[in-house]
Order: sequence, then C-alpha cells, then structure tokens
Amino acid sequence: MNEGTALGHGLRRMTGRDPRESHRAATPLELLFDLTFVVAFSQAGTQTAHLLEVGHIGPAIGAFAFSVFAICWAWINYSWLASAFGNDDVFFRLATLVQMVGVLVLALGLPPLFHSLDEGEHLDNGIVIAGYVIMRVSTVALWLRVARHDPALRRTALAYATLIGVAQLGWIVQIFVNPPLGVTLVITTTLSLFELATPLFAEYRFGFTPWHPHHIAERYGLLVIITLGEIVLGTILAISAVVEEQGWTFETGLVAFGGTALAFGLWWVYFTVPSGDVLARHPRRGFVWGYGHIVLFAALAGTGAGLHVAAFVIEGVAHLGDTAALVTVVAPVAVFLAALFTLTSLLVLRFDIVDLGLFVGALVVLAAAVLAVAAGASMGVGIVVAALAPVVVIVGFETVGRRRREAMLERALA
Repeated sequence: MNEGTALGHGLRRMTGRDPRESHRAATPLELLFDLTFVVAFSQAGTQTAHLLEVGHIGPAIGAFAFSVFAICWAWINYSWLASAFGNDDVFFRLATLVQMVGVLVLALGLPPLFHSLDEGEHLDNGIVIAGYVIMRVSTVALWLRVARHDPALRRTALAYATLIGVAQLGWIVQIFVNPPLGVTLVITTTLSLFELATPLFAEYRFGFTPWHPHHIAERYGLLVIITLGEIVLGTILAISAVVEEQGWTFETGLVAFGGTALAFGLWWVYFTVPSGDVLARHPRRGFVWGYGHIVLFAALAGTGAGLHVAAFVIEGVAHLGDTAALVTVVAPVAVFLAALFTLTSLLVLRFDIVDLGLFVGALVVLAAAVLAVAAGASMGVGIVVAALAPVVVIVGFETVGRRRREAMLERALA
C-alpha cells in the first residue's frame, strides 16, 4: 500500500508519487475541494449576468475574465500539485482546508469587483486578492514541504515556492494601494503572466513533477462537469422565469429541454477524446492542454451566465432584447467548441478536416438560433436550436468522425 492510499492520516513524507500508479482516481478530499468552486463560478456567472442584462458588455466581460482566471488558476495549481505529491496526511488535508477558505473569500469579493469595474474609476479587488493569496500561501507551504521531503525535486519545489511567493507580494500591494483603473489592469496583467510562466520555468529549468496523466484528465473532466452545472442552474432560472410569467406552457418545456440538452450535448462532446492516454504518451503537451482549459471553463460558465440573462429577459426586467440575450448564450458555446477543437488538435498534433467541418456546422446552427429569434421566434425555440449545435458534432463524430479520430489517436500514441 503506497502513501497515497494508506489508512490513517498521520504526518507522512510528501514525496513524488508514481505517475504510472494503477487505478489512480480523484480522492474524496479533491471532490470536496471542488465543491467550493461551485460557489465561485456561480458568483461570477450571476454578477456577469447582472451587468449583461443592463447592456454593460465591456465591464461584464472584463470582470468575468479576471474572476474566472483567478478561480481556474488556483484550481489548476492545486490539482497538479496534488496529482504529483498528494499524500492525504493531516498537513495536506489542513492545507486543502485553507485553500477552500480562500476560494470562498474570493467568491465573496466578486460583487464589489464587478461593481467597481462597472463604475470605471478603480478596481475594488481587495477581497478577491485576499482570497487568492490565502490559497497561494497554502500552496507555498506545500511546495516547501515537498522541498524538504523529496531531495530529487527539491530545486523544482523551491522554484515554485519562491516564484509564487514573489507573485503574492505583488498581489498584496494592490490590496493597500488603489491606483487608477488603467494602472491596475497593467499590474494585474503583468502578475498574471508571471504566474502563468512559473510552472514552465520551474519544471523545464529544474525538473518535471511526477503528475499522473489519467488522474489529471479525470480532475479536469470533473471540473468541466461542475461548470456544466452553471448551465443547469441557468436553465432552472430561465424555467422559473417562464413559469412566473406564463405558467406551465409549451414554452416552459422548450426552455427546460433546450437548456438540459445543451448541457448534455456539451458534456458528450468534451468526453470524446481520451486525453489521459495521450498525456501519458506525451506528458510535455500537458502545459498547453492544461492552460487552454481556462478558456474552456470560462466558456461553460459564460453559457450559464447567458441563460441567466435569458431568464431576466423572459421576466421582462432586462434592458437587452431577446436576440441580444440569446447571443450571450450562443457566443460562449461557440467559444467552447472552438477551444475544444483547438485543444484536441494541439494534444494529438493533428489537424482533422472532418472535425473542422463539424465545428463549422455547429457554428451555422448557433447562427440559425440567433436568426430565428431575430425573426420572431421565442427564447425557448432559440435555446432548443442552439442545443442542436453540439448534436451536429456528436452525430458527425459517431458516424463519420469516430474512425478518423481513432486513427488519429493511434498515430498520436505510436
């Protein structure tokens, strides 16, 4: 029995785990950790929807991008570290608890962040940064523990701890200094790029950590399911709006079916690629694959926010029209499909013309949904038509594309 599965949770050495460990799966602790991100994504989606429904598109997109990056980046760092070194002892569990507290603090800071960016004078990101720093301090403690317990990866762990610590000093300064919005955006962008560069520098310069490819693929898949929950939540809000305005009508059924089918279709499309197998064969491709998922997660959360906007429109309280509201749904769906197509191509280093054709077909369906609502169709009809976009990809994959995908994967795994 290895350290990662040993019974009891007394202090154990935090050393690299076997990246070829059989039957490696997400732990109950990791699943509990993920639950806090449900709250964070929900807060981001709700605040985005409120700005979108009054027509403040720029502030909505800017604040949403900032918040989703902070949420996803903290999750990514913890998940890869846990995959490589998670030993589930009392120290690791308590460090995870600190991370969870940080996520909740970050979520509490999102409303003032969105409001301040909407006002346009300065960025009230103090609470968000405080939550983020709480998470990162816990991460630094874990990396220092790795440096102490694993001599082979000591330099890598110290590089992580040092660079993450330096970045946090920059973030903390922003809590106490309140520069103009433009200056804040420059500082934020610089620090974000520094954070993104940290794993690349630490791993390529001092040695690669022994993360588990199938475990990582599963962890990303689980977060995809969590963000799909935002689409389900948006669907519930839209259904409630229809029932309140019209009662239980045919339109209610359209909204219910369309929103659920959209979430289901996007789930199906995402899991058509066995990412774990390719990552096991080509682990260095994990950086692009892992970073690229930030866009994918944002797109799913954005789709949920768009359905929330649709609920506002159905209730008659939004400043947007039906067509514009549906665009807030279909635009992130298009981004999701584009991100998934790109990530798949980069993962297997192959460009498949059939996949491109299916992607274009899905975009045509999304455009048809918008045109239908613009021509007078109801919001329910527009959502149902939009839900057909992933169906185009699914049908094409299961009929024509599956054999080509199998051949492409065989070449990638050769």
